[in-house]
Amino acid sequence: MADQNYRPQRTAAERASRVRFRRAMALLLITLLLPGSAQLVAGNRRVGRIAIWTVIGLVITGGLVFLISLVWHGLIFRLGTTPWLLGVFRVGLIAGAIAWAALFIDAWRLGRPLELELKQRRIVVAINGALAFSVAATLIFGAHLVGVHKGMVETIFAGAEAAEAHNGRFNILLAGADSDGGKTRWGLRPDSLTVASIDAVTGRTVLIGLPRNMQNFTFAKGSPMDEEFPRGFDCDGCYLNGVSTWAEDHKDLYEDEDHPGMAATIDAVEGITDLQISYYAIVDLNGFQEIVDAIGGVTLNVRQPIPVGLPSDKFYTHIEPGTKKLDGWETLWYARARHDSDDYSRMARQKCVLNAILQQTSPADVVRHYQEVAKATSSTITTTVPPGEIERFSTLALKAKSQKISTLSLVPPLINTADPDMSDIHAQVRKAVKKATPKKEEAFKSESASPDDGETKAPAKKDDGGPEAGAEKGGPVTGGALGSRNKGYQANATDDLASAC
Repeated sequence: MADQNYRPQRTAAERASRVRFRRAMALLLITLLLPGSAQLVAGNRRVGRIAIWTVIGLVITGGLVFLISLVWHGLIFRLGTTPWLLGVFRVGLIAGAIAWAALFIDAWRLGRPLELELKQRRIVVAINGALAFSVAATLIFGAHLVGVHKGMVETIFAGAEAAEAHNGRFNILLAGADSDGGKTRWGLRPDSLTVASIDAVTGRTVLIGLPRNMQNFTFAKGSPMDEEFPRGFDCDGCYLNGVSTWAEDHKDLYEDEDHPGMAATIDAVEGITDLQISYYAIVDLNGFQEIVDAIGGVTLNVRQPIPVGLPSDKFYTHIEPGTKKLDGWETLWYARARHDSDDYSRMARQKCVLNAILQQTSPADVVRHYQEVAKATSSTITTTVPPGEIERFSTLALKAKSQKISTLSLVPPLINTADPDMSDIHAQVRKAVKKATPKKEEAFKSESASPDDGETKAPAKKDDGGPEAGAEKGGPVTGGALGSRNKGYQANATDDLASAC
């Protein structure tokens, strides 16, 4: 009987074939792990050294950037918002994809495929093709994302000059406007106007809401609209949300402005608040839902059924009460609905939406949905913030996430929107800003502390004396917002917006 443990001895040719196969596979593997190493050990050593030193240089550069960013938190934002650097990075990724794929092809050549058996040759070709395609596709896709990001930066952040902080704060006008069916967005009637007054050191923010129906207000001293309406915006049927349209119809007042409507609106806001506007951002509200969808939705406390649409609309329905994660369409209607409520409860809900987006959106969320975010923001947001300032405001936004947000809305019962007392409004704004401005020692402590790491924080706890306490004890809720028109809505005037939402 034949010995069952007997194994036929491989011939010298077979052993040599296996060695060549293992060598070919090893060359592909080391090319994956360290591009250029195959050429260094078996091919053109000059090419191998260039590739290896390039990789080492990139690794060292990446490590230094990481270490520096641990101390200088704005470095990543600076690098990620400089268009020419992004262009260089994009070209570098494309060149890297081509070079790495070429190194794989050369490594396959160095493996002497014609000396392999047919089966081995097929395996080597398949693996080489898969690796070359994978690394090249990954780098090309990375270049595509960088191109998308560069386009977004250049499209949105088109401001020419950086503004200095005014009295230690940056005042940014946030304007929401309806789409006009494909026409330019600049002549639109703003549906909402909010000034975000941000401390330049700590990021402590006050949201100042301006009602769309304010009348008889004065403009910034010396502005074209102030000269046209020295006693205030007192024309028949003229409201704050009509300033933009009025200026677009009288462009001769703003001959040097590309967008007279926004220029006039800023003059109005500065006249009302007595704050100097540093920058503005205008959002197409019909595209706002795309932004919310891109970040995965927001969670909001819905206290009463919120109408979606009007009773005459075929899609008319309601967002039912409860703590719910709303998609873009639902969030848009939560922020805009005023059927069965009023403008001022809507303003309160809009502030809750702003708070939710700030607190619930982390850098990780943006990265995961980056293409969607970039596409949505590029088509729906325009701002005068220049690219060089993105680093500053990104850092301030991270700081703001860990602090309370204050609000002041210039609405009844605090303000008579039909005949506002401008001196009283200026005093109310100064008071709100002063309360949110830290003392020197507090500002130094905040500046020394590291900003938030970007993770989503849990909603602020509501203490016994907080705004939520009134609702729990049977306080009024109107249009989904805590409070009433006669006594005011808590989200419109609070030192802690999260507690009022």
